[in-house]
Amino acid sequence: MRLLKREKSGRLISTYAFSLTEFDPQNIPSEYAIFSHRWGPDEVTYKDIENGTAKTKAGYKKLKFCAKQAARDGLLYFWIDTCCIDKANSTEHQEAINSMFKWYQNATKCYVYLPDVSLDDDCANGAAAKDKWEPAFRKSEWFTRGWTLQELIAPKIVEFFSMEGTKLGDKKSLERQIYQITGIAMEALQGKSLSQFDVKERFSWTTRRQTTVDEDAVYCLLGIFDVHMPLIYAEGQQKALARLHREIQISSNSDSFITTDAPWIVPFEKNPRFTGRETQLAELEGKLFANDHTSKIAITGLGGVGKTQLVLEFLYRTKEKHKDCSIIWIQATSIESLHQGYLAVAQQLDIPGRKDENADVKKLVQDHLSKEDAGQWLLVFDNADDIDMWTAAAPTQEREDVEVSVRKSTGGSRRLIDYLPKNKRGCIIFTTRDRKAAVRLAQQNIITVPEMSEKAAIELLQKCLASPNIVDNPQDAIALLESLTYLPLAIAQAAAYINENGITLSDYLLLLGEKEEETIDLLSEDFEDYGRYRDVKNPIATTWLISFDQIRRSDPLAAEYLSFIACVSPRDIPESFLPPGPSRKRELEAIGTLAAYSFISRRPVEFSLDLHRLVHLATRSWLRKEELLSQWTQKTIIRLEEVFPDDDHNNRSIWRIYLPHVRQVLESDLISDSGKERMALMWRYGKCLYSDGRWDEAEASYIQVLAMKLRTLGADSPSTLISMANLASTYRNQGRWEEAEQLEVQVMETRKTKLGADHPYTLTSMANLAATYRNQGRWEEAEQLEVQVMETRKTKLGADHPDILSSMANLASTFWNQGRWEEAEQLEVQVMETRKTKLGADHPDMLTSMANLATTYRNQGRWEEAELLEVQVIETRKTKLGADHPDTLTSMNNLAFTWKDLGRDAEAMQLMRHCVRRRTCILGATHPDYLSSHKTLSDWEAECSDTSTEVAAREDAQIYIRNQRSDPTQPTVQRGVVGSVPKVGGTGIVGRVGKWYKRHHSQEGRQ
Repeated sequence: MRLLKREKSGRLISTYAFSLTEFDPQNIPSEYAIFSHRWGPDEVTYKDIENGTAKTKAGYKKLKFCAKQAARDGLLYFWIDTCCIDKANSTEHQEAINSMFKWYQNATKCYVYLPDVSLDDDCANGAAAKDKWEPAFRKSEWFTRGWTLQELIAPKIVEFFSMEGTKLGDKKSLERQIYQITGIAMEALQGKSLSQFDVKERFSWTTRRQTTVDEDAVYCLLGIFDVHMPLIYAEGQQKALARLHREIQISSNSDSFITTDAPWIVPFEKNPRFTGRETQLAELEGKLFANDHTSKIAITGLGGVGKTQLVLEFLYRTKEKHKDCSIIWIQATSIESLHQGYLAVAQQLDIPGRKDENADVKKLVQDHLSKEDAGQWLLVFDNADDIDMWTAAAPTQEREDVEVSVRKSTGGSRRLIDYLPKNKRGCIIFTTRDRKAAVRLAQQNIITVPEMSEKAAIELLQKCLASPNIVDNPQDAIALLESLTYLPLAIAQAAAYINENGITLSDYLLLLGEKEEETIDLLSEDFEDYGRYRDVKNPIATTWLISFDQIRRSDPLAAEYLSFIACVSPRDIPESFLPPGPSRKRELEAIGTLAAYSFISRRPVEFSLDLHRLVHLATRSWLRKEELLSQWTQKTIIRLEEVFPDDDHNNRSIWRIYLPHVRQVLESDLISDSGKERMALMWRYGKCLYSDGRWDEAEASYIQVLAMKLRTLGADSPSTLISMANLASTYRNQGRWEEAEQLEVQVMETRKTKLGADHPYTLTSMANLAATYRNQGRWEEAEQLEVQVMETRKTKLGADHPDILSSMANLASTFWNQGRWEEAEQLEVQVMETRKTKLGADHPDMLTSMANLATTYRNQGRWEEAELLEVQVIETRKTKLGADHPDTLTSMNNLAFTWKDLGRDAEAMQLMRHCVRRRTCILGATHPDYLSSHKTLSDWEAECSDTSTEVAAREDAQIYIRNQRSDPTQPTVQRGVVGSVPKVGGTGIVGRVGKWYKRHHSQEGRQ
């Protein structure tokens, strides 16, 4: 072994003077530096050192650099391959090649010089300027050369230097980046014995590496496999590889490597965490190797769903079943990666002509695999997402520079799809996120990868976790998997974060439940995944960025639609929400594009869409980074303001679909809360919530609108008064009667002043105040107002105007509360019949009239007639309003009373229990309606313990009702006073009867 020795100059050791010293194997110095680099055109050779011409060569600066660095590290000797080996001496050359791994392994330090990584003049500290040089570092050609593999793995310490000689870091500090660039196992980089890695894995490290001389692609691996063999240049790569395999087999006494008869060109090792997917694997196998033509299969699905891992598992299984099958893998992410993949395949298959400067390498590979004697082969194109790249005859402007340079180097100008080989013994598999691309590439042979089953997802989570017993709590595990939508990449990322931080599943769930920005940050955490490409980021939140850009480039309308739906709730998005496109055809194609990428799924029956939850988050993150989220949120508000309906009861099914989406956008803090469109949308949103009985939510909307109107229009504005009136009605429905009264009086007095006492709006205010009085038990005041309103409305509006009917209904309710049931019945029948004619049998106001009449019948002891009406009302309300609407629950409460009166106690109690449970959820435990139902149920349950009391109470009730018919001045059961019972005591007839009657709360006159 020859080493360069730094020479003394006087007392000092110069860093620039050196000479060659030769050592026999037993006397090699224990400490020396070794140099690693890419050879240039003017390197210093052994003869140059001997002849004294070294300083005339451009490569001499490398010697000076190495000597200077060795001096800094206190090393007297250093080795550089260009000048320390006499390549003219074939024997010495043979010995050097076979010994080189050991020389690197024994070196104190290895200096890697990277002339294609440069620092700015002001970057003296390479480590500190990492963000500036790392992109170039990742692309450095040093990582693509065959000989540098052993130069990276063998030395204990490897230091990397820029073109300027600045240290960038070492193998340990840059371990993560080196793994991502090379795919070499972390343990191998950390010094674990290479014998601990199987032959297949060590061969996989060479997939992307090249050498100038064909045979060197094999000879550079001698140290990696710890074998020695003679060098026979001109024997060809395949023969050299065959000899290497034989030496490995002899050395390891094993046949656990890929034979030369069946090339294995796959960049990934078998994934030990692969789980499930047996259905898709069986489907793949069934489509493999058609008898009369080249099989083409496309695997499609959402990014991160596991397409690559599915195919990888299939390849390993295929290799076991088809020993002679050549298996080839090409990354098709871009033109550049595809071209590099073709070059690697041509080299691995030792295809003649591949080194010709003008060779079309894709054509060479195509011709090679299309030959009859090519044997059985399986070719994978992974990430074939960009269909334009495959089908375009000319490069697009965006990829023109790269593609033109690639086409110049290959001499090809055909479409990429035209380069696919054809052989009845061959099979081509594409993986793609784009179903449209899948159809273009494989026609009908498409396999869609769905989300994982719960069982498979739990198994995958266990395999990914450092402590599988963390999954012992199945509830947390299932909740986590549901949050991650059973997506394998998201599961692997979550497990990596849990492993690194030593947290539990519930801790991670809490993090996922944080604000949107924090959730995105969590899902953007990078992590190591040995089964993915080194140059592709792993986090689930960034894995779709490529898809976003492809959609934006290829289908702008689809990108526009994606931006719109990212601003609303991701579930059940009406297609009518999407703005019109240039044509219906373009609209369908745009929706089809989003479905093709598995971003959305369609509900054909409902004409609605679902956006994948994590895609929803990722799209919003993408828009935020592009500083477009505020803009699209504003556009969404404008669009919703156009399509969101008013609170006409005929629109109920429409507004219920839109409510979650309106809420989502109104809750955004990205835009002004006082914008015209936003306030108009907020107002309509509140009114629809009110109509659905969701009063707490309606209150919040009304308060926002009222605050804005007070600020911009003033307290006396007609628009402001309408908002006040609606808020008052909401308070009334919530049982907050004092607050309702205060607002209603203010509205009524202001309208009297501004509009006049007989204006329709003033009359509505008076009717609303009367309703509040009625709820408070102030029946005389209520009656006085109601009579005044009804008479004025008859004069102004006509006898059958809807507002007149509301007045009559309200007056009837007051009569009812006063025990004047015949008068109440007379008015209620008139209102009901007129409403049936004017509004229809299933109009909400019509149903209220029927409910009120049924309550009157019940008070008159006409229980069968009451039941008939109440059953009809409750069933219609369930259909029209929903089973949990407050009006439906009121019907349920009233029917329970009627059944109790009819002696159907068990049915009555069962229905009342259900009513109490639902009112607790819908109205809350402090709402008067809930309190009324709850007290009634408690009384009934107490009565059940004393049968005699029960019978006596029923008899007393019948007597009491008969007396009331003849003398209505007797104490009455109050209707309209929420939660009240007759305020009478004792154990006599009135005291017992008080337990039987509760009020029926009906609301009319709403504005």
